[in-house]
Amino acid sequence: MITVTELYRHPVKAHGREALSEVTLTAGKTMPWDRVWAVAHEMSKFDDAAPEWAHCVNFSRGAKAPSLMAISVRMDEQANTLTFTHPDLPTLTINPDIPDQAAELVAWTKPIMPADRAASDRVVRAPDRGMTDTPFPSIAINSHASLRALSDKAGQEVSPLRWRGNIWIDGLDPWAEFDWIGREAQIGTARLIIRERITRCPATTANPDTGARDLDTLNILTEGWGHKDFGVYGEVIETGDVKLGDKLELL
Repeated sequence: MITVTELYRHPVKAHGREALSEVTLTAGKTMPWDRVWAVAHEMSKFDDAAPEWAHCVNFSRGAKAPSLMAISVRMDEQANTLTFTHPDLPTLTINPDIPDQAAELVAWTKPIMPADRAASDRVVRAPDRGMTDTPFPSIAINSHASLRALSDKAGQEVSPLRWRGNIWIDGLDPWAEFDWIGREAQIGTARLIIRERITRCPATTANPDTGARDLDTLNILTEGWGHKDFGVYGEVIETGDVKLGDKLELL
């Protein structure tokens, strides 16, 4: 039986993860409060006057600034506030929709941003969808079986937090999820279509506890399996609830 083991959202793209016990997925939407905001850098082409989904290259992210991977976040939905923690920074609480407070997040991350990369500039958001890495509103699904296979190849336990997943599952063979492309899956009472494999970037080489690059995950994938893919993207096609321990059934 395939079951849901972990749920995560990332309210600000590449700036922290938050574990959940349950979530309502809505057809045609990303996970609630997942990548609602993003931090545009000084070279970004994001159009603040006509905001819409934009490619990840427009934003500060772990692929270019690995220390961001060590951020954790907690959201107060009623107050619309985010509390950020990082091992090398003081705790910060802001409302990202208030410009002065959003600027505090940019300033807060400045000490951990590489000097040779485009500097973070401002917090932005697109109406009605999260700033996921796909032009469609995706849910990232990762398998612990595949992670164990990668950990065996790496010779050490690899943290699931490196992979920025929304839904983690267990109870299937390693890499079996790659055979699901084009199929529908029932997760809890929600239904998704599995759209494509997730090709990974250097963000996964950073330790989520320290933010230091310490494991060549991309080389491990390439040498072990001939690709740089880990996990699959699904798209919600029927609204429903998902909680820890729910079953995933292929349809």
